[in-house]
Amino acid sequence: MTLKLYMHPVSTVSRPVRLFIQEKKLPVTEQVVDLMTGEHLKPEYSAINPSKQVPALEEGDWRLPESSAILKYLASRFDCPEYPKELKERAKVDSAMDWINTMLYRDFGYGLLYPQIFPQHKRPTDDQHKGTVAWGKEKCQTALAILDRDILGKNDYIANNRISIADYFGVCIVTAGELIGCKFDNYPNVKRWIGNMSKLSAWGPVNEVMYGFAGSLKGQQFETV
Repeated sequence: MTLKLYMHPVSTVSRPVRLFIQEKKLPVTEQVVDLMTGEHLKPEYSAINPSKQVPALEEGDWRLPESSAILKYLASRFDCPEYPKELKERAKVDSAMDWINTMLYRDFGYGLLYPQIFPQHKRPTDDQHKGTVAWGKEKCQTALAILDRDILGKNDYIANNRISIADYFGVCIVTAGELIGCKFDNYPNVKRWIGNMSKLSAWGPVNEVMYGFAGSLKGQQFETV
């Protein structure tokens, strides 16, 4: 049965799934959901994912939202070594992906990045907006320091010191910071890790649209890390 991924190429959490699919040459078709025109808010897509978010995976009448869950399903379905079978190694990957979602992405994405880029994320008053961005910056700096020092300090990859779906997930979230000009100079191990992951053959094609969007924002002043 055909697998279809509903996605948008700029979407921070669509990119990890697309990167994994293309790098591993998995038999999954793609359908763009145009976030810029609000297609994700229409009843047709709401029936696929009631949260009105991308990505979502479809197989017949079965649907699976959430980037992390989709990565785990696809890696398990196609028996990919990036999601190890050994119980404790798999648990390390699961733990890393949960950490990325709750410790890093929450404040990095929704505190620092999106409020500065997208009008729908702007807070009602200037004071609230500035406070949100300042809070997000402080919290994600803490998370990036942990990622740099404690997770990647002596490792090339996030879990079990070999590439896993946690790296696909995490690196696409972190590199979304390039939209606002984040260079990660204070996090040398993070930069090294990004450099390793960007050598994947699918990196350029998957991230082409995101880098184009980043180029359109160049010259604007943003709070960065």
